[in-house]
Order: sequence, then structure tokens, then C-alpha cells
Amino acid sequence: MASPQDITNRRSITAFLMMATLMNTLDSTIANVALPHIQGSVSAAQDQITWVLTSYIIAAAIMTPLSGWLAQKFGRKRVLLASIALFTIASMLCGVATSLPEIVIFRLIQGVAGASTIPVSQGLMLDIFPQRQIPTVMAVWSSAVILGPILGPVLGGWLTENYTWRWVFYINVPIGIVAYLGLQVFMADDRGGRQRPFDFLGFTALIAFIGGFQLMLDRGPSQDWFDSKEIWFETAFAVIGLWVFLVQTFTAREPFFHRDLARDRNFVATTVFGFFVGALLFSSTALLPTMMQNLMGFTVLESGVASVPRGVGSLFAFMAVPMLLQRFGARPVLIVGLVLSAVALIQMSRFDLMMTAQPIMISGFIQGLGTGLMFAPLTALAYATLLPIHRTEGTIVSTMVRSLGSSAGISILQAGVIRQSAMAHNVLADHTIPSDPVFAAAVPSLMDPSSEVGVQALNGEVTRQAAMIGYDSMFSLMIVMVVVMAPLLLLVRSPTAVATEPIEATH
Repeated sequence: MASPQDITNRRSITAFLMMATLMNTLDSTIANVALPHIQGSVSAAQDQITWVLTSYIIAAAIMTPLSGWLAQKFGRKRVLLASIALFTIASMLCGVATSLPEIVIFRLIQGVAGASTIPVSQGLMLDIFPQRQIPTVMAVWSSAVILGPILGPVLGGWLTENYTWRWVFYINVPIGIVAYLGLQVFMADDRGGRQRPFDFLGFTALIAFIGGFQLMLDRGPSQDWFDSKEIWFETAFAVIGLWVFLVQTFTAREPFFHRDLARDRNFVATTVFGFFVGALLFSSTALLPTMMQNLMGFTVLESGVASVPRGVGSLFAFMAVPMLLQRFGARPVLIVGLVLSAVALIQMSRFDLMMTAQPIMISGFIQGLGTGLMFAPLTALAYATLLPIHRTEGTIVSTMVRSLGSSAGISILQAGVIRQSAMAHNVLADHTIPSDPVFAAAVPSLMDPSSEVGVQALNGEVTRQAAMIGYDSMFSLMIVMVVVMAPLLLLVRSPTAVATEPIEATH
């Protein structure tokens, strides 16, 4: 329960919590546009450089489940302040790193430190505001959650263009200091000491599943997937971890997560839905900057500017969501957001190398609008039938699952781009006949294909076209993902439909 001091200072606390949350979510994508620069600086391969993104997300996903236990054990204020301080220090270390292993290690520390910020912040605000204000408060707070990943490429592009890529990490230092001091002053002390018994087996099994699953996805492309014993081992590790975790959850007297969460239909459906939303949002923001810079010749700043409409679309959505929720309800708003996301992905699946930035900006605006319309309704529907006692734990589970979806989405789609590009390259190369008059007329700018320089130029153009096909294929796959998400809405009940139903706690 919130203290009288927290309730009195709830507006100030919310402002500083949003700063800490924005700093946390900003770092999930701010390095995206700087990846080509980081890659050149540390001499990393294309499939390795994505570890800068996935290491952060997966560390957060692994440590997020501990947030509730830590908050109850040591108090929410102590956990939040420690998270912000360690995150700020790790950001500085990322900025001074000189090799890929160093960056990955410091990004892992960032993820571990920032894991508690979102779920503990959300749980605190659910306590300090009255129930009637929760939809509006969650819509406002969600702006920090969603705008971080969306504005990250813009800010990252500007910092990299005008300074160096290291400033995409240094920027966290002043934000972290202000957020730390603000919460130290306005938030009441919470001594904690209320934790329930710690389910070590359940937590260990969960770590084994998440770690094995992510390693399989990250290492798969370079190890030729299941032709490698390493991938089989990591897959088996993940499957065993998941099996042990599920058995422990449904049979142990004090499981790591309360069984009531799994019994709540709304919570389960919206959590699975959030997995796909995380994959859609973070995957597209990870793929687009690399596509624009490597294939279309955009500068790092130009690729960041092209991402601005995505943030504008989300801002419009956040401003409209409170009114839309009151007038139409959560599920209709969620459906509209899903449809808009599908429309944007259809446009993105038709990208080509001859286009300007306009199609990217238009589709980005529509996707930002659609994603923004989905976050607040998801929160409202997730807690419509969940007992207040399970809210903090519910936010932890939903945040962890969304982070896992984001990390998995980036790894799967990045691997898909590489694989589809290679397949398209083989097909295009087989059908490329330099002596064909039609071919010669279509590509007059190429040098003599009989010379070594001409062969290299021709192969470079085929590689560019094949890579564009690879990106389009992944955007098409994301459309399929939206279609798969849609039936989950049939399982969700609106808050008004359950308001008069008794909800019994299960012990």
C-alpha cells in the first residue's frame, strides 16, 4: 500500500518515475541508428552487432521477475534508487567501451539494473492513484514506455551525427541524476521486509529458459542452426527450463509467480498479446535504421529524422486514448490499433531502393499511431479482472514477456533478413545475364561486366537488391504476426462486462 506522503506527492513522483522509465526504454533503441558506427568502431560482424541490442533486452527480461521479490524485501524506494544509480553508471561505462565484449557486458549490466524500473514504477502508480484515474494515468505513463523506443533513433541519430556514437550512452547520465534526486526527495522510505519465500528452483528454471532461448536465436544464424550441436544444446536447455518452471509453478506451495495470474483469462490473453506487440515495435525500429543507412545511403541523422513521424503518431494516440477509452471501451480501441499496425506493415512490405524517405515516414506515422493505441488498452484489460494484491506481480510478468518478445523479434527478424537476402541473391544471380541487351539497357550505369571491377559492381548491386527483398520479406512476416494476434481479442472481456461479477481469490 502507498504511504500518505507518496499519495500527497504523487504528481511529482510520477514525473520522476517517467524520467527513469524514459531513460530505461530509450536505451532499448537509441543505439539502433548508431549500430553501423559502433560496428565499424569495434570491428564486429553484422550478426554480432545486434548483441548490443539483444543483450540489454534479455538481461532486463531475466531480472524483471526478481523485481517484485526485491521490492517487497528491500522496499520500492531502495530498489528504484539502486536501479537508477547502477543504470547511470553502466551507461557511462558503455560510452567509454573500446571493444564489442565490453559494450555487451556493460549493456548486460544496464539491463540488469533497469529491469525493476518499469514494473515497480507501474505498481507504485497503481497504488497512489484512485481507480477512476488509472486509465488516464496509465495512458500518460505509457507515453514514457512507448516514446523511449520510438524517439530513441531520432536522438541517437542526432547525437551520433553531431558528436560520436558514445553520446547515445552519455545522455543517460544527467537524466539518471535528476530522476534519482527527485525520487530521493519526494518518495517516502519503505523498509520492505514483506517478502514471501523465494522459489529458487522456479527462478533458476526461468533463467535457463530465457537464456537458452535467446542464445539459440542469437547464435543460430552463425552456427547454421540445427546443424550445430551448440544450438541443439541451447534448445534443450531452454525446453527443460520451461518444463521445470511450469511444473514448479503449478505444483509448488509457494511458486515464483502466483498461480492466480495463470487463472485470469484477461491477464493471460493480454500478456501473450503484449509479447507480439513487443516483437512488432522493437523489431521494426531495429531493422529500419540499418536498412536506410546500408541500402539507401541515408546518413545517421537522416535515418533518425525519418523516424520522427513514428513518434508523432504515438503522441497523437496518447492524447486521444483517454477519451477513446471512456467513449468506446478498451477492446474497440485495441482493434483499431491492430488494424493500423497491419496497414503500416503492408506499406513497409512494399519498400524499394528507388523510393524517397516519404513512404518510410508515412508508414512510420501510421505504425506509431497504431502501437500507441494498443498500449493503454492492454493495461486496462489486463487488470480488469486481476485482484489488486496481484497487480505488482502482474506488471512484472507482462513486462518480462514483452521484453522477451522484443528480444526474440529482433533476433528472429535480423536472422530472417540475412537468410532471405542470401536466398534472393542466389536467385537474382542465376537470372542475371550481363550479355542480355535488355539487362544492359536496364543497368547502363554498371561498368563492363567482363572486367573485375565490373563484376564487383554488378555483385554489389545484386546484393543491394537481394537485401531489400530480405527486408520486405520480414515486414510481410510481421503482417502474419498481426493476423495471429487478432484471435486473442476474442478471449478478452471488457472491464464493464466484469465489473458486476464477483472475483474470488485463490490461495
